[in-house]
Amino acid sequence: MGEGPRRQRGPRGPPSPGRGHGVGKAAGTGARELSTGGQGAQRDEGRSRAGVVRMVRRSQRRKLQKFTGLCGQEEGLRVKRSCPSCGPEPGGEDKGRGNPISVQLFPPELVEHIISFLPVRDVVALGQTCHYFREVCDTEGVWRRICHRLSPRLREQGSGVRPWKRAAILNYTKGLYFQAFGGRRRCLSKSVAPLLAHGYRRFLPTKDHVFILDYVGTLFFLKNALVSSTLGQIQWKRACRYVVLCRGAKDFASDPRCDTVYRKYLYVLATREQPGVAGTTGSRACDCVEVYLQSSGQRVFKMTFHHSMSFKQIVLVGQETQRALLLLTEEGKIYSLVVNETQLDQPRSYTVQLALRKVSHCLPHLRVTCMASNQSSTVYITDQGGVYFEVHTPGVYRDLFGTLQAFDPLDQQMPLALSLPAKVLFCALGYNHLGLVDEFGRIFMQGNNRYGQLGTGDKMDRGEPTQVHYLQCPIALWCGLNHSLVLSQGLDFSKELLGCGCGAGGRLPGWPKGSASFVKLHIKVPLCACSLCSTRECLYMLSSHDIDHHPAYRDLPASRVVGTPESSPGAGVPQDPSGTARACEEYLSQIYSCSTWQDRMEKMKEIVGWMPLMAAQKDFFWEALDMLQMTAGGVGEGPPTPES
Repeated sequence: MGEGPRRQRGPRGPPSPGRGHGVGKAAGTGARELSTGGQGAQRDEGRSRAGVVRMVRRSQRRKLQKFTGLCGQEEGLRVKRSCPSCGPEPGGEDKGRGNPISVQLFPPELVEHIISFLPVRDVVALGQTCHYFREVCDTEGVWRRICHRLSPRLREQGSGVRPWKRAAILNYTKGLYFQAFGGRRRCLSKSVAPLLAHGYRRFLPTKDHVFILDYVGTLFFLKNALVSSTLGQIQWKRACRYVVLCRGAKDFASDPRCDTVYRKYLYVLATREQPGVAGTTGSRACDCVEVYLQSSGQRVFKMTFHHSMSFKQIVLVGQETQRALLLLTEEGKIYSLVVNETQLDQPRSYTVQLALRKVSHCLPHLRVTCMASNQSSTVYITDQGGVYFEVHTPGVYRDLFGTLQAFDPLDQQMPLALSLPAKVLFCALGYNHLGLVDEFGRIFMQGNNRYGQLGTGDKMDRGEPTQVHYLQCPIALWCGLNHSLVLSQGLDFSKELLGCGCGAGGRLPGWPKGSASFVKLHIKVPLCACSLCSTRECLYMLSSHDIDHHPAYRDLPASRVVGTPESSPGAGVPQDPSGTARACEEYLSQIYSCSTWQDRMEKMKEIVGWMPLMAAQKDFFWEALDMLQMTAGGVGEGPPTPES
């Protein structure tokens, strides 16, 4: 009764006897109809238009059915989404209207054209659904269209078994990421990506800028945006623009010291077309070394070699006044020449002497595949996995080998062989320590360990290669001045960055005090990261996935697996060749020796990092210890008791 007058829209006069309320309601309804008469006409007009549209669509649908012959009398069309080779859908004949249509009835070109508009991640996921889509998504036609969409200016499809797929994935995954150590912002950023670059193969940060080499030999000059940090230092925020420095480049190098302040010049090994000599026609391709100023990209020097000599790698060693350029030929020989960097900017011409290095002169049967260098030493790796050293200063020799017994200051180029149990694939050379990775994915460290940069869990120097047992199958290894970094991959294909050594200046994010063992750094690693580099100001990671580059690690034979319990021939008691039980006793004794509860918690975190655990297990223990430490606070001071 209370809502009756509120709903009444007519004039509110005195109610008439009998059916007064009913008459008022009828009058209100009539008024509503009169007021909405125009809207009803518009609604009828809209309905008539919608009917015409439906008739036109129905006519077009019937013409399409008659033309294609895909459906006879039924009005609806339904496409069969299951793979034809896997059988029909369960209950597919009874669902919906119309007969199911197999995807195979469509022209393959049409299916490939539709799939090519999908993102690369979705194309890969669709290819994992069934056998039919796997074949369609793996065709070169799909990847050619995707590659043209990602890199419209790319005209060459590269090399490899599947060149277009390789080129598309290279350009999809390319990226240069960095994290600055100084300032308050501690997050991962990405630099500008050159549109002309065909993937990223190598990069090198210098004092002010970054240089990137792609897979077709184009060297890019990434110019940085410089900003001032909170500490008053000048550091770069991001690469804001890029310039093509040169084309036809094979390799490049700069000052081998870890501090980028010394990297004034950039040495580029490239191939150039040289005009023929008098009396001949045509030109010849010759290798040359071009020297550029890193600050401006201006070329200041050029050295051209004979056309019969072809090189593939260049490294630098020595001081500025006696800078030695080491060149590796395609045949595995090492040549060297000496230049004076202090005279490169002077406009004059002179001849340099190219000579065979002693490692190739004394050991002509060796075929060197790659080399690494720092300011005072060089490492050569042969095709058979052998490692040879050149050390030029007594201090570095003592750090690396622990003695000066075999050091000859008059013959610094004499190669020294390292004794290793397996074939070495790649290495990383720091100032006074070295990292090696063999064919089974094992990591061996050698040299100075004053800051724990070897990751062995202590700070004792190693005069010979020592295995780090809890690390296996790294993707990349990098050795700096007094710390080391390892890029590894988990079982779920996620990447993580591990570090050890000195943590001053933020060079080990999350571990400011450093660590004597490899610990997981607090940094988000890109999914396709393949190499890394660290300077005083910044940590860099290069991302570029090459499908032709497969993991080269082999499975370690069961008889050589360290830590596997084996039965003794004389007794049935399993042995412990790796000394796991003894190591645990040593860990407990270290915890007992701590005087405060905080020290015991920190020591326990270090021990968790030393143990050969999976990355997920280490993260669990570290998080649990942090929770316990925050919950308990400062409770439990004093040395532990045996009962505790």
